[in-house]
Amino acid sequence: MSVARIRETIAECLSGAQSDSPEVQQKALQTLSTITKVSPQNRSLLAQSDGVIPALLNLSKSSTTLQPLSLSILFHLSLNPNLKQSLAEMETIYHLNSIILSLSCPESGRLASSLICSLAMLDKNKAKFGVAGTIQSLVTAVSDPVCPAAHHLLSSLAELVQFHGNCTLAVRSGAVPVLIQAAQSTNGEDLAGTSLAILGLLVRFEEGLNALRKTDQIVNSMVEVLKGRCMLSKEGAAEILLRLFDESEGCVRDALRLPEFPTMLADLSIRGSARAREKASLLMKKLMEADMDAYGDRNSMFLKW
Repeated sequence: MSVARIRETIAECLSGAQSDSPEVQQKALQTLSTITKVSPQNRSLLAQSDGVIPALLNLSKSSTTLQPLSLSILFHLSLNPNLKQSLAEMETIYHLNSIILSLSCPESGRLASSLICSLAMLDKNKAKFGVAGTIQSLVTAVSDPVCPAAHHLLSSLAELVQFHGNCTLAVRSGAVPVLIQAAQSTNGEDLAGTSLAILGLLVRFEEGLNALRKTDQIVNSMVEVLKGRCMLSKEGAAEILLRLFDESEGCVRDALRLPEFPTMLADLSIRGSARAREKASLLMKKLMEADMDAYGDRNSMFLKW
């Protein structure tokens, strides 16, 4: 299709999107979603149309039928790197926050989360989302045990907490217990793996580390993860344990009280992924160093093992 024809189609669709007929609006938005799904050029041509972003934003505030279609088009536009900054207006972010907190349309929640994640990939936008309260909204939404968009929400949170200021906001919003609960959930290995990956990002900074150290039975919780099948989760749990052991003798002592822990680490150091094997070896080394004092009185867990 020629550029001239695409421009003509876009103009027709934008006109149809403003129609009084819901059917005409729906058809117009479906066409725009289709032509912008895979073509960066078509996205750029649509973005050049006057007033298109405010128009799509208004349509995303309308019926449950038009909202997902409008959000899908905005998401497609956000895939073009040069459009990410202009799309991340505060009004848009506030609206996305309200969508992810609403349970009225699961598909809209997933699309809003995907749009947040896409826009947050531009580092300049990360602080904006923090200021707009998106971190708190994501944590609140994920805390719902039956949240249908949990994986999408966690992916957005994982992208946003790569910025230190957002890590602080996440911890203060209660993200640590929410993520630990998600990591222990039986709703899916991907969910657990992503939750632990976020905890691994939070624990890089003092706020996140302190929150994890204060969590009751945190070492036991991570050991339970190591017993599971998901390798991504095991990598995340091992990373968190390493950080805890570096900063807390109490956590090391808790681990030394678990007789099955060395066996689990030995198994992981052989059967795990390359990253898991590396982390398991480092954990074994730290435990052995911490256990040296026990050699004199023959109470060493490694001697017993």
